Amino acid sequence: MSDSATPPVRLRPEVLAVPAYRQGAAPTKPGFKLSSNENPFDPLPSVLAALQGRGDVNRYAGAAMPELRELIARRFEVRPDRVHLGAGSVAILYQLVHAAAGHGDAYLHAWPSFEAYPALGLASGAEAIRVPLNARAEHDLDAMAEAITPSTRVILLCTPNNPTGPAIRRDAFDRFMARVPSDTLVVLDEAYREFVTDPEAVRGEDVLALHENLVVLRTFSKAYGLAGLRIGYGIGHPAILSAAATAAIPLSVTGLAETAALASLSPDAQAESATRIAEIAERRDELVRGLRGLGLDVPDAQGNFVWIPEVAGAAGDSGAAGAATAGSARRIDTLALAAAFAEAGTLVRPFPGEGVRISVGETESLAEVLRIVRGFLSAAG
Repeated sequence: MSDSATPPVRLRPEVLAVPAYRQGAAPTKPGFKLSSNENPFDPLPSVLAALQGRGDVNRYAGAAMPELRELIARRFEVRPDRVHLGAGSVAILYQLVHAAAGHGDAYLHAWPSFEAYPALGLASGAEAIRVPLNARAEHDLDAMAEAITPSTRVILLCTPNNPTGPAIRRDAFDRFMARVPSDTLVVLDEAYREFVTDPEAVRGEDVLALHENLVVLRTFSKAYGLAGLRIGYGIGHPAILSAAATAAIPLSVTGLAETAALASLSPDAQAESATRIAEIAERRDELVRGLRGLGLDVPDAQGNFVWIPEVAGAAGDSGAAGAATAGSARRIDTLALAAAFAEAGTLVRPFPGEGVRISVGETESLAEVLRIVRGFLSAAG
């Protein structure tokens, strides 16, 4: 270990053992940034206009942000006390795990899934239990139910799953919840929900009233393009959200973020956002068809990204695990593929040993992605 990597004070070994969350890098030469699942559209003009009217950044944001909470509550048909705001939905994930799981406790999550999940319990001392995805790159909900023990305090469900793409179906979710103890917190992490086009996918607003142990998370970062302002929200039982607020860093949601979120929820902004979201979903589906046309077994994509598994076979194989046993299977070198993208000036997100996630970007990026992948496959033989 180098001197710069050796801490000069005593730090917890379990913290040092877990890599920090790694943000997607930006291109260093002309190309496309497809590594962070950002919205490729510029901010809505109405949102920018609302932000330009804010000159009071010397003041803290208003306490509780009642207007924003009221608007969100109406959309979910709940009371405002069932709405909690955070600096992105990831902040609320940390709060919920800290509030529910401490030393000797555990929380479950699928893997691969959101990269922040393994570190959520470090501060409280909770153990992260990873449950592998199934052969179709989906949550293996039966395996997750079987992994529940008396020490399990929180279960995280990412739908659509980042980075692999499939969404949890409503019928599968219902069966799973029937097996979860009623005193175990379940978090339905729906950061990409607006992009979902599968009518069978679970929707948080449809199941909230059925389960008092359920919290649904959404964000303004992805579909609404406010990633740089950091604002998200959770919907759930007031007592659970109160505990999350106790575990929160005070004053972390800014007034600028509040203003942008309020502007994003206006009827005109909603209509314009819906058009953009539909276009991103169309680009996503086009990219999936193109990659499958190159012989890659890309799983169902319901977010604003697509997934190339490290073990991939001809289109039609049953996912990464199924492709591994298929006669047409080929192994994709994840880091080599990401390097090929970087060399061409476009950045994607490699998950070593798992696969490569490609965000859906500008229209022009689709042809470039297919060109790079085609060339990589041809060179690999």
